[in-house]
Amino acid sequence: MSAPAPTTTTVKEPDRSRHHGDHRPEPPGGTFAKHLRRNLTAHGFLIGAVICFSLFSWYPMVREFLLAFQKTEGGRTAWAGLANLSTVADDPAFWQAWRNTLLFTVLALVLGFAVPFVVAVVLNEFRHARGYLRLLVYLPVMLPPVASVLLFKYLYDPGYGLLNELLGFFGLPAQQWLQDPDTSMLSVVVAATWMNMGGATLIYLAALQGIPGELYEAAELDGAGLFRKIWHVTIPQTRLILSLLLLMQVIATMQVFVEPFLLTGGAGPEGSTTTVVHLIYQYAFNFNDYGAAAALGLLLLVLLAGVSAVYVRLSRAEDE
Repeated sequence: MSAPAPTTTTVKEPDRSRHHGDHRPEPPGGTFAKHLRRNLTAHGFLIGAVICFSLFSWYPMVREFLLAFQKTEGGRTAWAGLANLSTVADDPAFWQAWRNTLLFTVLALVLGFAVPFVVAVVLNEFRHARGYLRLLVYLPVMLPPVASVLLFKYLYDPGYGLLNELLGFFGLPAQQWLQDPDTSMLSVVVAATWMNMGGATLIYLAALQGIPGELYEAAELDGAGLFRKIWHVTIPQTRLILSLLLLMQVIATMQVFVEPFLLTGGAGPEGSTTTVVHLIYQYAFNFNDYGAAAALGLLLLVLLAGVSAVYVRLSRAEDE
C-alpha cells in the first residue's frame, strides 16, 4: 500500500493592488458630492435659510451701506460721499433723538432689566401653580402691541384714566402722563417694560432652576439671609445669562420705535419721545430722503456694533 501523496498548501499572496498599485485618488469634489448626496435634505434646508438671510437681512444691510453715501434726485442716483452724514448731523432733531434714545435705554435698563430678574426670583420660590404664574407673566408678550398700547392709553388718559383715578382717590392731583414732556418718556418706558418683560423673566427663571440647591443650603448654614444668598449665590451663578440679556436689552432699547410711535405718535410733546429709529422713519417716509435715513441707520449700526465688540472683549478677558 503506497503512502498518500503529500498535499501542497498554496499560500495566497495578498492583493497589494488594493493598497498600493491600484489606489487611485478620488476625483476633485468627490467627498463633497458624497456628503451632499448623503445629507441632501439638510443641505436643502440650509440653502433655503441662506437665501432667506441673503434677501431679507444681508442684502438690506449692504443696500443701506450704499444708500448712506448716495443721493437720489429726479430718479437719478449719484455718489454723495459724506453729505448725508452732514445733513443728519446738522438737523436740530438729531441730538435730541440721541438724548431721548439714551434716556430710554437707561430707564429701560433700570426697570426692564431689573424687574424681570426680581419677578423670576419671586416665582422661583413658589412650589405650587408655577406653570400658571409663568403663563400670567408671559401673557403680555402674547398680546398684540396695539392691544397693549390701547390698554395703556386708557390707563394714562388724563380725564378718565385709571392712574388718575387712583391719584384722585388718595387726594393727589391728576397728571398728564403722555402729554407732559417731563413724564412722557417714563410712561413709555413703563409700558414697554410691561409689554416685553415676559420673555426675559422666563429665561431668568430657567437659569435659576439650574442652580444646585446645595449652594443655597451651604449659604443658609453660614447664616446668609435672603439678600446675601441672592448676591453671593444667585447672581454669580446666573452671571452669563445676566450679561447676555444686558447686551440684548441695550441693543433692543436703542432701536425702540413701536411703543413711542403708538403711544405718543413718535415725537411726543416737544419732541420728548423722538428716538433715533423714529427719526430714520421720518427721513425715509416723511421727507423721502432715503440717503439721510440710511446714513442715520449706519451710525446706529456702528454704535451697536461697538457695544457688542466691547461685550465680547470683556467676556473673553473674564474667561481668561
